[in-house]
Amino acid sequence: MPELPEVETTRRGLAPHVEGRRVSNVVLRRPDLRWPIPYEVVSLLPGQRVTAVRRRAKYLLLDTAAGSALLHLGMSGSLRVLPADTPVRAHDHVDIALEPSGRQGARVLRFNDPRRFGCLLWQPPGETHELLADLGPEPLSDQFDGDYLFALSRGRSAPVKTFLMDQRVVVGVGNIYVAEALFAAGISPLRAAGKVSRERYQRLAEEIRRILGHAIERGGTTLRDFLAPDGAPGYFEQELSAYGRGGEPCPRCGRPLKQASIGQRTTVWCGHCQK
Repeated sequence: MPELPEVETTRRGLAPHVEGRRVSNVVLRRPDLRWPIPYEVVSLLPGQRVTAVRRRAKYLLLDTAAGSALLHLGMSGSLRVLPADTPVRAHDHVDIALEPSGRQGARVLRFNDPRRFGCLLWQPPGETHELLADLGPEPLSDQFDGDYLFALSRGRSAPVKTFLMDQRVVVGVGNIYVAEALFAAGISPLRAAGKVSRERYQRLAEEIRRILGHAIERGGTTLRDFLAPDGAPGYFEQELSAYGRGGEPCPRCGRPLKQASIGQRTTVWCGHCQK
């Protein structure tokens, strides 16, 4: 599943081609993805100018005066800005047609989703969609730091990895980047969240911010399904220290990396370097 860097890479790729352009039409080739697509998408979005392309957690929002189209890429979804006459492929479920602008002719923002775990919903102006209502802070925002994690973790017996992957604690820090941040901070994913010191949470918050920022600059992490909006894969995968490397030598000490399932997610760590 695309994580925060992949979604932010998508947002940055789309924004120059979508912001400021007026939607001429919306074509739904099926009425639902993960959930039914609301009527407002086809009734209110056409005729509106996209004022901003924003990201909240792993969701993208296309803002207009009439409201915001709320998109999630799911497990395998992708968004492309294409010439309006580009032939439709399998699993091209939604087209948001954009009027010509400047030297650019008509374009279409096309949502392809083979597994249909993504979504296209609607957020009225001035409201917060229920999917976004209880989310924690953005990991790259000023609201996220070691003091915040330390205070929220007191009394928590769940593993620190499970704690960090709770979207009510912090958004967008999925399995890949939790594994990498815990490795960089030298913290075992098995340690109880309430047993991590303030100082170690400070280091962990810094590593989360550093690793996510670096992954965004490198274009995200290439896995089975993700491609950036320009069709180019991300480049962060080759730099992974822990994720997906169970049984391989630890980059620091050379001992075999351990692998287990925590919260039904595969977890890799070094039993020597992470305590």
